[in-house]
Order: sequence, then C-alpha cells, then structure tokens
Amino acid sequence: IMNTLGLIQIGLILLCTTTISSLNCNHLPLQQRKVIENSLQLLDKMGKKFPQHCLREKMSFRFPEQVLKPKQKETVKVAIEEIFQHIFYIFSKNLTLAAWDGAALEQFQNGLYQQIEQLEACVIKKQTQYFWSKEVNRLKLKKYFQKIDCFLKDKQHNLCSWEISRAEMRRCLQLIDKVVKKL
Repeated sequence: IMNTLGLIQIGLILLCTTTISSLNCNHLPLQQRKVIENSLQLLDKMGKKFPQHCLREKMSFRFPEQVLKPKQKETVKVAIEEIFQHIFYIFSKNLTLAAWDGAALEQFQNGLYQQIEQLEACVIKKQTQYFWSKEVNRLKLKKYFQKIDCFLKDKQHNLCSWEISRAEMRRCLQLIDKVVKKL
C-alpha cells in the first residue's frame, strides 16, 4: 500500500509539472513579445543615439527572412531560439570598446538567456520531424551571424562596429516580433 501511495504521489507531481510547463509554453508567444519589447528598449538604453560618423562604415548583413516563414509553428520557434542564441553569443564577448550602459547590457543578456531556456523547454526536439525545415535555413542563419561576427573582428570590435551590430540586432528583433505576433 505504501509503495502504491508513493507512486500515486509521484504521478500527481509529474502530472502537475507537465501541466504547468505546457501552460507556460501556451503563453510563449505573448511572453516572447514582452521579452522582445523589453530587449528593444534595452538595446536603446545600452547605447546613445547612433553616431553619425559610423554611417560610412555601415554594412548590409541581409537577414535571411525566409527562416521565419516556415509553415509549422514549431519550426519558427526553433528558428527564433537559434537566433536568440546567436545574438547572445555576439553580445557576450569583446564588448570593451562598445561603451554601453553595463546594467542595460546585462539585463539584455539575461533576458535573452531566459528566453533561450524557455524556448528550449517548449520546443519539441524531434530531430526527424522538425529537423529545421531543412538544414538550409540553419546554415543561412549561421552565415548571417558569422558575417556580423567577422565584421566585428575585422573592425577590431571598435565603437562603430558595435553600434552597427546593435542597429542590426534591433532590426532582427523587430522581424522576430512581427512573426511572433502572427503565432
């Protein structure tokens, strides 16, 4: 009898945690919109107005918008998770010349990290079924972010390269926001 009661309790706990985590996943698009809105505000708060002298260094990175247009919601969530991981990676190294508000930057990084964790928990990782609407999209994203990373390295992570990258991440987050509103 004791073992049966213990198993019933464990079963109830598992049932409750599964229900709670699925509830969080149902609210994911709304939550993402808040995180994106907050991230955009933090990007603005991190730095001042875009320095005019940096305009001559501006570069076109061309975000691969088709990665956010697959037919399955799960694939879009996987793409968004991947984008957040890339943004987190870029904004967590060689920031010494960026001259940004440290507290805003930290809040930005924390928000991204929490969103990545949330997405990882919610996204179904069935490698075969949703294998990223072809590996091509994943490679397009990787190439896009590598272009930004190389740009930063080529400019030795100077102030202008960071400001241009910050403006590009803002555009990237705005595109994700449009997609999330439709989810």
